[in-house]
Formats: sequence, C-alpha cells, structure tokens
Amino acid sequence: MLTDRERLRRRAAQPRLVSLYRALSRLRSTVTVMNAGAHPDDEQSGMLAVMRHQMGMRVVVACSTRGEGGQNTLGPERGGALGVLRSREMEEAARTLDADIAWLGYGPDDSVHDFGFSKSGPDTLARWDEARTIDRLVRAYRQFRPDIVIPTFLDVPGQHGHHRAMTQAAERALNLAADPLYVTDGLAPWRVAKFYLPAWSGGGDTYDDEVPPPPATTYVEAAGFDIATGMSYDRLGETSRTFHASQNMGHWRDPAQSRWALHHVGGSDEASIGDGLPAGLADLGPSAHLAAADVAIAEALAAFPDSDAIRRALSGARRSIRAAAHEMGADARDLHGHRLTRKLAEIDVAIAQAGGIEVLASISAATVAPGGTIDLIVEAERGPADNLSITPIINAEILDAADTLRLTEDRTTIPLTTRVGAPIRNAYRDDWQSLGGNGDLSLLVEATIDDETIRFLLDTEEDLQLAPPYQVTISPDAIILPLSATGSRTVTVKADIDLGRIAVGPAAGLAIEQTDGALTLTPNAGLLPGKYTLPVQVDGANAYAADPIAYRHIGRTRFIRPLALSLLALDLVVPDARVGYIGGGSDRVGLWLERMGAKVTELDAAALSGDLSGFDTIVVGIFAFGTRPDLAAATRKLHAWVETGGHLVTLYHRPGDGWTPTSTPPRPITIGSPSLRWRVTNPGAPVTFLRPDHPLFAGPNRITADDFAAWDKERGLYFASAWDQAYEPLLAMSDAGEAPLNGSLLSGRIGKGRHTHTSLVLHHQLDKLAPGAFRLMANLLQSA
Repeated sequence: MLTDRERLRRRAAQPRLVSLYRALSRLRSTVTVMNAGAHPDDEQSGMLAVMRHQMGMRVVVACSTRGEGGQNTLGPERGGALGVLRSREMEEAARTLDADIAWLGYGPDDSVHDFGFSKSGPDTLARWDEARTIDRLVRAYRQFRPDIVIPTFLDVPGQHGHHRAMTQAAERALNLAADPLYVTDGLAPWRVAKFYLPAWSGGGDTYDDEVPPPPATTYVEAAGFDIATGMSYDRLGETSRTFHASQNMGHWRDPAQSRWALHHVGGSDEASIGDGLPAGLADLGPSAHLAAADVAIAEALAAFPDSDAIRRALSGARRSIRAAAHEMGADARDLHGHRLTRKLAEIDVAIAQAGGIEVLASISAATVAPGGTIDLIVEAERGPADNLSITPIINAEILDAADTLRLTEDRTTIPLTTRVGAPIRNAYRDDWQSLGGNGDLSLLVEATIDDETIRFLLDTEEDLQLAPPYQVTISPDAIILPLSATGSRTVTVKADIDLGRIAVGPAAGLAIEQTDGALTLTPNAGLLPGKYTLPVQVDGANAYAADPIAYRHIGRTRFIRPLALSLLALDLVVPDARVGYIGGGSDRVGLWLERMGAKVTELDAAALSGDLSGFDTIVVGIFAFGTRPDLAAATRKLHAWVETGGHLVTLYHRPGDGWTPTSTPPRPITIGSPSLRWRVTNPGAPVTFLRPDHPLFAGPNRITADDFAAWDKERGLYFASAWDQAYEPLLAMSDAGEAPLNGSLLSGRIGKGRHTHTSLVLHHQLDKLAPGAFRLMANLLQSA
C-alpha cells in the first residue's frame, strides 16, 4: 500500500485542471496512430506527444519485447527482472503520453523476447517465431484499429536486428489484418489506411544506418506549446522518456525538436498526416447528429476551464453521438462504430473530470497470497453526482467475484478473497489501456450526473500482486565450488513455515544435510564439473522466490521465479591478491568475486578517498565512471596507484558513461562508436588468442578456447576502437562475415603497474554461471 507521502506526491502530480484539459483534448480527433518498436523506449515520444496532445489522436505503442535483454543503469535487475522493470517503465511513459500499449511478447519464457543484441532482422524473426510475431501484430491491428502505422526504425543494414524485424513484421501484417480469410477469433478484419516509415536516419552513437532514409512526403509539426503544461511537445515527450530511467533516457534538449519527417509508403507528398482520414465525427458520414456532436465538442473545448459549460456541451455531444449510432447502417457501423464507442467513453471521462468526480482505489497490502483476503479501499469525491457505484473488475483466475456497491460514504472498504491455487506469475499484461481497466483488479465506476449515467474505468493506485503462498529464502542462492577446494559449504534457509516441509533437489557427488535452518553441502569425489540447479520444494511442489523491485518512478513490483539453489563446480584457482571493487550499481561482480573466494573489499566514497596502497588489484564495474562521482574525482589518484604497482581492471563502459578517452584510463583508450560496429553478438563466435602465453592467460588458470564455451547472449560490446601503444590487444573475435575486432581485452604496463580493460560481458556470464568467465575473472585479479 502506498505511504501517505507517496499518495500525496502522486496526487499533486495530477492537477485537476491538467487532467480535465487532457480529457477534452482527446475529443479533437477520431484518428488512431500506432507506433511500432521492439523495446520499451523505442517509441518516438516527441512526435507522439504532438499527435496526442496537439492533434488529439489516439496513440498506441506496439512493443514486441519487454526489454529483458538490455542493460540497466539503475540497479542489478537483469533478464526477467529487468523485463518486469522495463514493462512498468513503459506503462508510466505511456501514461504521460496518454497512450495505449499493445504488447507482443511476454517475457523470457516466450519466444518473442529480448534475447540480446542482433544485427539481422530475419535472424531475429526466426528466433521470435516469425509466424507468431506477425500473428500477434495482426491481432493488435484488429484490436486497436489504427488508421496510421509508423515503425520507429528503418529496415536497413547498420540498424539493430530487433528494430529491423519489427519494421518488417509491421509491414507484412498490413495485408493479413485486412484479409477476411485470415482468422483471429473474435477480431474482425481491419485495413490500416496509411503506413509510414521514418524519413530520418537512426544512426548515431549506437547505430549507423548504411542506407539513407526515404524522401519525406509528410511532416508532423508542433504548433506552439502544450496548453496544459506550457512545455514544448518535444520536451513533453522527453518527460515521458524520463520514465525509461533504467536506460538513462530523458534529456533536456535545447532547442527542442518541432518537426518530424515521414515517408508515406505508396503515397505522395501530403499537406498533413491527416489527409484522407476522418478528422472529426462529421467526416464519418452524412449525419446531422455527428455534425452537432462536433459543434458541441468544440464548445466544450472553447469553454475550458468553465466546468459547468463543459458538462452541458459534452452532454449534448453524448446525446448526438448516441443518436448517430442508432441510425448508422451496418456497413458504416463496421467501419466507424469503434470510433463512436471510443468517443462516448472519452466523453464520460471528461464529464467526470469537469464535474469534479474523483474516485481513488487502493489496496490494503502490497501483496496477498492465494487463499488470502485483501481490502479494496475506495475513496470518493462525488461532486454533483446523485448516485455513485462501483463494480470491481477482476481476473477470475486470481479473485472471487465481488458485487456492485453503491457508495453512500466517502470511504468504503471492500474485502476481496484470492483463489486457492491461483497461478503465481509475473504481471506481464496483454496490453495497457490509457482509459483504465488495467491489471488483475480494476473498477467500473458509474455515476448519475445531470440525469444521465456516465461510466468510466479506474485502476487501483498500486497493482494487486499475488505472492507465493509461503515465504522461503536461501542465502546464498548460488555457490561457486572449486573442485580443488575441501570442506563443506553452508546455505542458510529461512521460511515462515515448518522447515521440515522444505526439500532441496539432490545432485550426484554432493551430500546435502539440513539442520537448524541451514543446508550443509559436502562434495565428494563423484562430483563432476558442471552447473547444477537444485530446485527448492515445499511439500513436493516447487517453491518460488519473489524479488522486490522498487523505484520511485515506477512504484513497487516484483519478479517471481522458481526458487532453486545453483551450484557451479569447476576447476578454479583464485590468486592470493587483495582486491578492491568499485561498483556502479549495475552489476553483481563484487558479489561473485566474494563467492569465488577472492579477498575483496567494496570501495565506497570514503574508501576511495583513503589509502589504496593495501590493494593489489582494483576492479571497476560497468558504468561506474558515469554513476559514481566519487570515482570520477578519484581518477587521478587511481592512475598514481597504478604507476606505483597496482593492477587496475576496468569493465566495459559506454562512451557516455563518464568515459573520456584521454583522461579516464591511465593511457588513452577510445571506445568504438557507433556501438553496433564494435560488438560481437554471437555468444559462440570463435575467439583467437593474439597472445596465448600472456600472463593473464597463463595463470593461475590456463585460459584456452574452452573457456569461451557455453557463454550466453553475446561475447562483448563497446569494444575499444583505438588505444595507446602501451596496451596490447589479447583477443580477436567477430560476428560471421565481419572483420575481426581486437579491442575486447587490452592490457598494458603502466609504470610499475598494469591496466587491463575488457569489453567482454563478464558480469553477465558470471550471472549465468559460465565456468570460463570465472576462470578468466580470477586471472584478471592477479597483481601487476
């Protein structure tokens, strides 16, 4: 449940006059535009802000993945947990744009997921399951009925393969969506009127589109500023992008962009993107009622902020639209009925805003277990409404039904019971509706105002989250076990149930004993090298872990995963070095160093400002120069420490992560840009050892090609493109058909010490328990 301060801040961020103007501006247009991309943050936010907030169009963002294969500048969430975080970020970004979301993928267990960087559209579609991807997009077209579809990126070499795949799918789905022979249950065919491509290049620091963009036929232009906020539309779009905080999005740009060029596929130059589309209700057909509705809507907009006048005008528009719908023929209803239904829903929301009807719905706890009870708390400001009632809209898999309740008090509590045996899962929504009704629990609000009944949907302030029926935790959740090590390992088990009900899966060569809330794991000669996943069970059924995710910009959510103890048995020798670790908050390398058995100390700001002479090796985590001001301030001190004999190891950084080629490293190293050209996306790409006998390969673990087997997602990214002659490149690798890149691992003598910089994704491989990554990481810890 939100704290009082959280609720107050949230309410203050939604001024009633701004909400009212937003509700009115929806009524300007009957057009729907869909912007298609592959990841949360791919939407063209500034352009969409113009289309929605200036033109009044309904905006839909179609997103194929949850972004779980990306990076995270905020914290340690990776994989499925990052997908949950980025899904919530996309929803909050859409809330600012007042946009709907059509999700095509459902996380890492679905074929349509973010598997990491790709350079090929066809390869991406093959991994996603091409037919499934296009079918889901056809369904999105038929569900949301866009008049306009605009992919964000071009399908050209030098562009991300996921972007290319989504653009290909968006175009291929057009004819299928209009084909009556292509069956999608419950969804009628729909023909998209216009398909546009961006007439701008997607090149930059990350991509370098090799083919120039198509010629512009159409421009989306911002006219002045957003009346409700006084902001330029591009900056309003950037405000939306601030919610993509895990991707470091949202920047103040001066001057702000005010024009976006598009290419109308199969079309010619246009005066406006709305040419040939029904701008208003009167354009839907020869109906006096529709013309009257347009006049009434214009009166409502002109009356802002006079609430009484707005209500009177909108009530007239409502009556006119209903009369028009009643007289509309079957063909016109098939073509335009959805526009009238949408406009009536938008008008009801606007009437509620103008009347000062405000309903807040909260839940009494952040989570509830199957079979438990949770309170739905409804608070209402009824304004001029004569009657007010709510009907909970529930996911029947999760909750038992609740009756409609007529509100007679300003605050009402409704107890709800969750179903025994309800599925424990992550909350990947099928879609997100800007008018509400999202999640497993929402409300239908009905109010009688001016002798008419209006209806609108309302989301709860926080999502209802179903938790595992019991809380079980194990620490650590993964053990690194060098085969040369002797002795047992201890895992602590905590639970809110009898520990006797808990069991951990067996493994050959490993004796497991449970005593006093702890597991003792004792290896024997039968334990073979490899990765072991030992499921944790309660009463013979899988237990689950619920990892909390909480950030101010998205609120609280969690990532649900089957609970298991992971164990990696491998040949590993860790050098006897005193290691300092400087984390940037975006990886777990410090944790893995400790679990490997390294003598590691996490270096905070105080430690960095102190004496570093007690350390043999200092490791700098990914992004750290950009996220740790104290590290940036201590750069010269680190350089001096290297000169006197220290070994500095820097993990990959992007050019914008506080990395200045001539001053961040002890000697100049330039990170390649655009990054698409300086990365190897194939995790199985062959690796050539340029200096196979180099000390970092020779010991204490002999590193060979075998150590690059079983890697996940990719080899590395943000490779160095140029470096000082003090450094030696140690490895060469490339994706198929490309020239070898030598900048993945550089090392050089600096005075009496050494600096090693690697762009290999070691932090990710450690998370995935790739044996070779631990062996190479151990070698990097050795003193200079």
